[in-house]
Parts: sequence; C-alpha cells; structure tokens
Amino acid sequence: MKSNFLKSSFATIAVLAIGVVSAQAGPLMDRIEAGETIRIGFANEVPWAYPGEANQPLGFVNAHVLGVLGKMGYENVEPVVTDWGGLIPGLKAGRFDMITGGMFILNSRCENVSFSEPMARVSDAFIVPAGNPKGIENYKDLIEKDAIMVTGAGFNTVEAARKEGLADASIMQVPGPTEILAAVKAGRADAGAVAFFTAKELSANSGGTLDVTDPGALPEWTQNWVGIAFNGEDSDFLTKFNQAQTGYLGSEAMLEAVAPYGYDEKILPGEATTDWVCNNR
Repeated sequence: MKSNFLKSSFATIAVLAIGVVSAQAGPLMDRIEAGETIRIGFANEVPWAYPGEANQPLGFVNAHVLGVLGKMGYENVEPVVTDWGGLIPGLKAGRFDMITGGMFILNSRCENVSFSEPMARVSDAFIVPAGNPKGIENYKDLIEKDAIMVTGAGFNTVEAARKEGLADASIMQVPGPTEILAAVKAGRADAGAVAFFTAKELSANSGGTLDVTDPGALPEWTQNWVGIAFNGEDSDFLTKFNQAQTGYLGSEAMLEAVAPYGYDEKILPGEATTDWVCNNR
C-alpha cells in the first residue's frame, strides 16, 4: 500500500510539474485564459517605445498597441524593458509575449518572429555634427569620406550599411540611442544611423551640436514598415490582433493617442502588407 501510495504521489507531482512548465511555456492565449498578464517587450527608444515612471509604457508604438489590445478587451498588460539587441532573443525565450519597440519588418527578422500587419511607414536618417562638415548624406558618402558610422546593435541600419558596401570596420555598434548620441558628440563617429524619428529626438537633445540629414537622400529601399512581433506559435492571437488593428489604425482615437509622440497621418503604412514587406526588405 505504501509503495502504491508513493507511486501515486510521485505521479501526481509529476503531472503538476508538467502543468506548471506548460503554463510558463504555452502560447499567449493560454496565458490570457489563465488570467496572466500580456507582457509587452520594448527598449528605451524615444519616441517609439520607452519606459516612463514605474516602467509605464510610453511612445507611439506602445500607445497604438494598448489601443488595439483595448479593442480586443485586454487591459492586463505588463511592460518588460530590455536592450534593443535583447528583444528578439527575449521574445523567443518567452520572457515577454510581443515586441512593441518599433521594430522594422525585415526579411531576416521574418525568419525568426511573426509580424503583425504594418502600423507605420518610416525612413532612416543620420545625425551629424552641426553644419555636416564631412557632407555625409548617405551610405556612399560614408565610404567615400572613409567615415565611421555608429548605430545600434541589431538595428536595421547595420544591414543597410553592409548592403551599400560599408565595411564592418567602419560600423560601430553600440547598445542604443544614448550611446549613438555620445559617440557622435565625442567625435568617435562621424555619423549616427537611426530612424528619422529617433534622429530628430537625438538632435533635439544635443544642445544644438547635431543636425539631422535629409531622409530622402537615402535609397528608397531603406524606407521601412513597423510591425508588432510575436512568437510563431501565437498565430491565433496574431490573427485576432490584426483584425482589431484594421479597425483601429488611422482612426480618430488612434491618431489622438499617438499624436503626442509625433505620429500623424503621414506615418500611416499605406497598402503594403507584411508578406510583401518580408519579401522586399
């Protein structure tokens, strides 16, 4: 009897343990149905997505996502802040359920995560010393001037610079915008490659020491679309998210929510679909 009791107890414990592991590793809908939070992952990227007081999710991508989730009836949201380079690894490791950091939809990323339909269309630009003394407007200028470009580790601009022929030795990779700003201000880099929104923010915080180049000077193919990234196993939730986003994107409520961060109708994504962007970026 004792032996059977112990076997039964161990079996029960094993089942419970498996249940705990499954709850931790299960898809997003399982977490929601269990009453757990929807964990949104983002870095400190003003004005895209960044933490406020007590990690309050600020920025236009967070504002948009919170609006979509609200339409879906979900308000139990937990922000998770990490370095930009840790966003995709963190999503794949299950540390959060979606990436709201303002991530561009790129072919290389589409191989690792599933993106929502686009929520914005944006361009890149450089921050350069005031007056742009080296005349840097695009990646070819960087090559011709034997210049050093600084950008964020994991940023789309790393791929873009390599595609345009800039050698890795001329690409300085740092954790994020704060370090990009510091590198250009200190003269360790000749130009900082970031999204146009970020460039404007960095220039505004430079005390007049930095200018922003014309985003139109970069190749058309560097124009990018922003999506919300999910684990591939959460396709059921992603489908529902896209349906809710369709009715929210560009609405009066959405534009009012994102306006404080500089997003307006000119940033709306147009007709491009995620499938097209994944295959063309």
